[in-house]
Amino acid sequence: MKTENSRKIYKTIMLIIVVALVTFMVTTVVMWNKLSVWNRGKIRVISSNAKLEAKLNSVKKVLEEDYLGEIEEDELIDAAVQGYVSGLNDEYTEYFTKKEMENFKTETEGNYVGIGVYMVKNTKANTIVVLAPIEGSPAESAGIKAGDIIKKVNNKEYSADDFETVASDIKGKAGTKVKLEIQRGNKTLTFEIERKKIELYPIKSEILENKTGYIKLSSFDEGCAKKFKENYEKLKKENIQSLIIDVRDNGGGIVEEATDILDMILDKDQVMMITVNKDNSEEVEKSTKNPTITLPMVILVNENTASASEIFASALKENNKATIVGETTYGKGVIQELLTLGDGSGLKVTTEEYYTAKKNKINKVGVKPDIEVKLPNNKNTVYKLDRKDDTQLKKAIETLKSK
Repeated sequence: MKTENSRKIYKTIMLIIVVALVTFMVTTVVMWNKLSVWNRGKIRVISSNAKLEAKLNSVKKVLEEDYLGEIEEDELIDAAVQGYVSGLNDEYTEYFTKKEMENFKTETEGNYVGIGVYMVKNTKANTIVVLAPIEGSPAESAGIKAGDIIKKVNNKEYSADDFETVASDIKGKAGTKVKLEIQRGNKTLTFEIERKKIELYPIKSEILENKTGYIKLSSFDEGCAKKFKENYEKLKKENIQSLIIDVRDNGGGIVEEATDILDMILDKDQVMMITVNKDNSEEVEKSTKNPTITLPMVILVNENTASASEIFASALKENNKATIVGETTYGKGVIQELLTLGDGSGLKVTTEEYYTAKKNKINKVGVKPDIEVKLPNNKNTVYKLDRKDDTQLKKAIETLKSK
């Protein structure tokens, strides 16, 4: 996100992910945080469009005269704007109420107060499913597991239709508790979990066999590039000879964080990405520095690798800096701009499409790996996978042995 002060380029998400992660992922956006007011910018369409205004006024008049219940004007306005925007049928363009906007900003900054759990919606079963608890989180400590179905939060029932609100209800002030009713197989379990400040997207690093460094990037959240550099330098002191960067189940995040890491790897003036706006104007973004990371490298991807992660993987692939191992990525190749309105609400609007360094399309297509490797037993996420069963990681290690 580019704020007024820092011009940061922000995401989108994934809150978590992937359908899933992508819900985390779900994400993944370049955003400029701009101030506006109700009678300026995009919102002006609502008041200046005579046909829309007339229709809303006629409905408003009927409700005021005949509706039996209480009328909350602010809620009606929010619902009207949400409906108007949803008529675009663009899955990434949406309107946020003030509360939703606050939550969204918290999530893109990479930390929040809650229990620490990634969730997805199962539309077929109309349920909300735990993708995985965050490592070291209160949810993990309490015993929440991948595959658990969240039935109730504080005795309120939830279904997949409530996915946008369940995260808000699970979050709260640090030190307070939230009650979850979980369905696990044929069992119904109840957990009371204390909320704490959570780091959403930690970076993990370790040394594997043959002095191979391994860095797992869960999301390109704010500060990710700095943390990546710290982790790499720690591995470098251990004299690693090659590097695996794992962006599986990474739904994206702040594009600028991804390009800052690319700047550590690509040669100066190599193309990172190309963006095209509504007027077909192209902008080419190139690396600006000489590389500080020159080791043989493999990038791990899967079908939940999305947005900024796809920019990252494709740039390294097409500039011959890394071998891509895994499965074809998600295919989110559009950029959103976030506008903060004067009352604290906001609009996330699709404004650009991005392409790979060689002008290949990403949106609805994805990035194909150099070496295709599937996970065993039809698993589509590494969160449910034991290391010994990770066929993609094994292939990455094997590939680096030959370099």
